[in-house]
Amino acid sequence: MAATVNLSSTPSNPISKLPSFSLNSPQKPSFSLFPNSSSFPCKPFSHSLKSQFITSSKNPISDLFPPNKSGPEGDIVSSFSDDDDKPREECGVVGIFGDPEASRLCYLALHALQHRGQEGAGIVAVNNNVLQTVTGVGLVSEVFNESKLDQLSGEMAIGHVRYSTAGSSMLKNVQPFVAGYRFGSVGVAHNGNLVNYRALRAMLEDNGSIFNTSSDTEVVLHLIAISKARPFLLRIVDACEKLEGAYSMVFVTGDKLVAVRDPYGFRPLVMGRRSNGAVVFASETCALDLIEATYEREVYPGEVLVVDKKDGVQSLCLMPHPEPKQCIFEHIYFALPNSLVFGRSVYESRRVFGDILATESPVDCDVVIAVPDSGVVAALGYAAKAGVPFQQGLIRSHYVGRTFIEPSQKIRDFGVKLKLSPVRGVLEGKRVVVVDDSIVRGTTSSKIVRLIKEAGAKEIHMRIASPPIIGSCYYGVDTPSAEELISNRMSVEEIRKFIGCDSLAFLPFDSLKKMLSTDSPKFCYACCGHHFFFLKNGVDLDFEKKNENGSRHQSFFDEV
Repeated sequence: MAATVNLSSTPSNPISKLPSFSLNSPQKPSFSLFPNSSSFPCKPFSHSLKSQFITSSKNPISDLFPPNKSGPEGDIVSSFSDDDDKPREECGVVGIFGDPEASRLCYLALHALQHRGQEGAGIVAVNNNVLQTVTGVGLVSEVFNESKLDQLSGEMAIGHVRYSTAGSSMLKNVQPFVAGYRFGSVGVAHNGNLVNYRALRAMLEDNGSIFNTSSDTEVVLHLIAISKARPFLLRIVDACEKLEGAYSMVFVTGDKLVAVRDPYGFRPLVMGRRSNGAVVFASETCALDLIEATYEREVYPGEVLVVDKKDGVQSLCLMPHPEPKQCIFEHIYFALPNSLVFGRSVYESRRVFGDILATESPVDCDVVIAVPDSGVVAALGYAAKAGVPFQQGLIRSHYVGRTFIEPSQKIRDFGVKLKLSPVRGVLEGKRVVVVDDSIVRGTTSSKIVRLIKEAGAKEIHMRIASPPIIGSCYYGVDTPSAEELISNRMSVEEIRKFIGCDSLAFLPFDSLKKMLSTDSPKFCYACCGHHFFFLKNGVDLDFEKKNENGSRHQSFFDEV
């Protein structure tokens, strides 16, 4: 489906360039990548009307729009199936400015981010001040074809791949969203989850706003529309300072591309540049690699980056920001191994996770295998440290669609067998270490153990490259309720008996923090039951409590 909206004229000056950083290895720039508010590297807002907005404050935008914080409102709805027993990322975003093939590059970048969402995709392109939209349900390759991409001409585009947590009417919730207001039109693509969504929506509806979707992202568009701030950039700042939760967003108007990251940096967002000077934003660096854009840096927590033809790339601080709380599961599961996320190599993180498991939870074995695909790198690390061969004991099918016809006679473990096939020649008669990235409800793990046993394995030792997951996420990751999480209800020994393996070990939390070294405080570990973090009235809340069985449990809304 396509929609067009007329906008005002566009300046035509060439794009200026920000300084580039040498990032051939995952090293930090010379300034701190995650500074406190006094040393944050954002430059003051640079605009022809800046004298109307800039004060002597270190953060002038915040002085104009003081934060109006409130406690969390609303939640997300879990939509798990027994055969897809993993946390699921909310989505991936892309923004491209200054390339005549912007929409096609956006399409390719969304392919690279397909792992972040498989249920819907969309692109908004800008041509002659008109926002043109194509969205659809399904994979990127199913939504777009040559004729649809031909509708999306222009040098500026944003894109989105979606994994939905709720909503029976899928198409209307597929991003990017485009809306018109008094001064033009704006498109937005969002990765994350707004925890005060219900409170904001109720406030807006009380004041006459009408909503077309069930997505929290639509709230952002309404907040922009009702803002009294000028110019447009300050409308985005005004809107974002009312938000609580995780948001990495890209906006597009007739002449500007804007990238914003929440002050805690929960979700990743990076910036790169193509050889022709085109500026690219994406959720992961793997998208930059595919379209031959050079990774320059992350969008900093609490930063707003504005790109247009008149002023090039401008950077300003959204508000004074606390210490970042980046999602640890980006390195455990979500991101591709070839990405740099939060300034660290995902591949190296997972390899070290395996190394730690082999060091701290060794076992006599004949072969190390992985649950593909996200367990492979950790399994390689385990095998190298243990001095045991790594082999492909489980083969993953990459041709399983989202729907299939089940046999009339129920086949045990049907869904898992569609996706994973054991290799009897690798497993039969062997003592096998199986490395997986996580255990959520335990249903899939028990079926995998049964498959390996049926293939003739003598012993099965599960090694999990993450700490136990005992809490739900409210910042854009779809996880079951705490009551459904097996590590919240059972001890490690009870889980071992439930899934049927001979031994079970998780990545020790203290070892994870030691491996992260000085970056450790910058991560959010709420789902692991450690350093449970939330901002309430400007205060960081860390809490843990014990339930009667002695296992850690936290209730998000009860505690705040």
